[in-house]
Amino acid sequence: MEREESISKLDEIHLINEIKNLKSVLWINPNRKPIPNQEQFSFQQMHEANERLNRLSSYIKVAFPETEKLKGIIESPLKEIPQMKKLIEGRRGFKIPGRLILKCDHSLPISGSIKARGGIYEVLKFAETIAMEHGLLTIEDNYAKLADESCKKLFSEYQIAVGSTGNLGLSIGIISAKLGFQVTVHMSHDAKAWKKQLLRDKGVTVIEYESDYSKAVEQGRKQAQQNPKCHFVDDENSVDLFAGYSVATLRLEKQLQDQDILVDANHPLFVYIPCGVGGAPGGIAFGLKMIFGENVHIFFGEPLQSPCMLLGLMTGLHDGISVNDIGLNNKTEADGLAVGRASKFVGKIMEPVLSGCYTVDDSFLFRSLKGMYEQENIFMEPSAHAGVFGPIQLISEGKQYLEENGLTSKMENATHLIWSTGGDMVPFEERKIYLEKNV
Repeated sequence: MEREESISKLDEIHLINEIKNLKSVLWINPNRKPIPNQEQFSFQQMHEANERLNRLSSYIKVAFPETEKLKGIIESPLKEIPQMKKLIEGRRGFKIPGRLILKCDHSLPISGSIKARGGIYEVLKFAETIAMEHGLLTIEDNYAKLADESCKKLFSEYQIAVGSTGNLGLSIGIISAKLGFQVTVHMSHDAKAWKKQLLRDKGVTVIEYESDYSKAVEQGRKQAQQNPKCHFVDDENSVDLFAGYSVATLRLEKQLQDQDILVDANHPLFVYIPCGVGGAPGGIAFGLKMIFGENVHIFFGEPLQSPCMLLGLMTGLHDGISVNDIGLNNKTEADGLAVGRASKFVGKIMEPVLSGCYTVDDSFLFRSLKGMYEQENIFMEPSAHAGVFGPIQLISEGKQYLEENGLTSKMENATHLIWSTGGDMVPFEERKIYLEKNV
């Protein structure tokens, strides 16, 4: 009854009519606080995940030789994008004060997207647990042992299941198949055909659904409930996924230091992250807030038809409201962001963390995709470009936020960090279609 009453009063909420009418909006979070709530997830859990990934690096290096240079650490570079900055400023007719940099998760090794850290972490943690329970691994061992035939034989008795719109499915499928698990990826209708085929080529069972992401997750959950040896990777509620994603911020802190990029009261950091159900951006946002506190300002970007996190946060209903409830259809070319209902687990953690959310038109994603490729020779899939719209929306619509937080006079010292999310796995033929698209 409470939910029905809240939905019936939606029209009273600021910006709701603009969202319904598919206008790009910038929503500022009124619940932001200096320090995140650590009841559901803690800084300690983030550090434990980092330590585990360091142990697992010896296996990753053996199983995926492309990570050898990084010593088995799944990480991406940080890169300034001055030509893209000039292009945006020229098109928009205003300056973006400060520096514009890109966190290049589109080039993460193994599965080429932001989902690589969290997805691979959760499956490897599950593998570590099983191997230890069966006496095949101890914490003092070289974890390269996980590649032994004895471990593969053991893992083949277990199943992994996940529901996905695409990139999480790639991460889970690739690492699970490599370890020897029986793996099933339940995929929504909007997942790209090439992602489904790539998984099948690696021996993954892919089950497709006519409905959206929520149905795929529901079916994955059902599969796991029917088999005690099946581990379900729960994109909506997994603490392990969240932990794996959050580790990125410990590494980012060092990358910023190595590039002499200051983050303090006079040098604010603005971070713009594309958001679907919320796990990956949520884990990163939590870590950023724990490390940089009031000096970081985090914004999530979502498609006009799929602003599930924005809707969940602004109403306080979280997973109690879907984009369909306000007449949106959840259809977008940004397949990784095609989610109608946000994670309550993530939404509750984000309540004190986020500075705000904004929405972006699909047509911008393709203009940005082409511009980034032409200006910086960087290819990012459409979903990733929801991040690029962040500084544009902040500078054009966020004047009040900057003034109220004493940031206006500090903007020349600011760093704007766009968090890229996917791209390197996209086949050449698909890239060509994206780049030639008329928008």
